[in-house]
Amino acid sequence: MARVGITVDKLVEAGAQLADETGFEQLTGAALARHFDVKLASLYSHVASFDDLKSRIALFALQELAERAADALAGRTGKDALAALANVYRDYARAHPGRFAAARHPVSGGRATASAGGQLVRMTAAVLRSYGLPDSEQAHAIRLLGGFFMGYVTLESAGGFSHSAPDSDVSWARSLDALDVMLRHWPSAA
Repeated sequence: MARVGITVDKLVEAGAQLADETGFEQLTGAALARHFDVKLASLYSHVASFDDLKSRIALFALQELAERAADALAGRTGKDALAALANVYRDYARAHPGRFAAARHPVSGGRATASAGGQLVRMTAAVLRSYGLPDSEQAHAIRLLGGFFMGYVTLESAGGFSHSAPDSDVSWARSLDALDVMLRHWPSAA
């Protein structure tokens, strides 16, 4: 029987908050049960498994990220849109490191299809339209941008750029300049 006051949504939100505090990989069912002052087994009257809960946290994070991206991209094109989208990823990772890590948690194909991940891909494709890339090149460019955003932010949050000059903010801005130039001069398919 489900405990009064605990819902799936509350579990997901508490799990996301704990992930931000401790790290997504360190998130445990026991910690979440302590948060609600219940036994671990009580959580499973709300979710099928701990992986199900982690998947739900991933979907929650993707939804938050997509909402922020939609707000940031409104009315923007070209480099302005590229920088806005990139900064959404970076700012979200800084504000919510556990949720940002959760957004990369693998989910089932059905859940992935229905998730906000697709919205993020479509928003990235919309940013790329102003660069005039052919449709056949969209997937490559989307993957490149996603790889850059995730890679840079992950390395930065791990302290990878904190031991040398220039400041990572300078490198971020220069990297966005370089991406803009690259997208404007995207190579033809061989």
